[in-house]
Amino acid sequence: MRPREGAKKMDRYLSTLVLTFCVALGVNLGGSLLGSLGALITRRPPLHTMMELSAELKIWALVAALGGTFSIIKVFETGMFEKQFVDILKQLLLIGSAFLGAHLGYLIISTLGAHR
Repeated sequence: MRPREGAKKMDRYLSTLVLTFCVALGVNLGGSLLGSLGALITRRPPLHTMMELSAELKIWALVAALGGTFSIIKVFETGMFEKQFVDILKQLLLIGSAFLGAHLGYLIISTLGAHR
């Protein structure tokens, strides 16, 4: 492998990490905010609904950002049996990136909805 090819692969992986983070963040923020609009239309308390939705959407934001967990499970299987631990580490970082995005969305909504 040429040095430039390795750098291109790392750039592509880092952009995937950032994209995964942003998708998870967007799913949580967008779902919560639009859900609170729906609550307002149906005469439910929008702030309370937004906070509930944000907590419930965390796992779905993670799944949506990962784009299907079957490929990640396949990489874990391949990595374990063929001892490719770098691939397992990359997948764990990808899952962590999605989790951080979803959790940051939750924290933002929690901060917006804090009663002070």
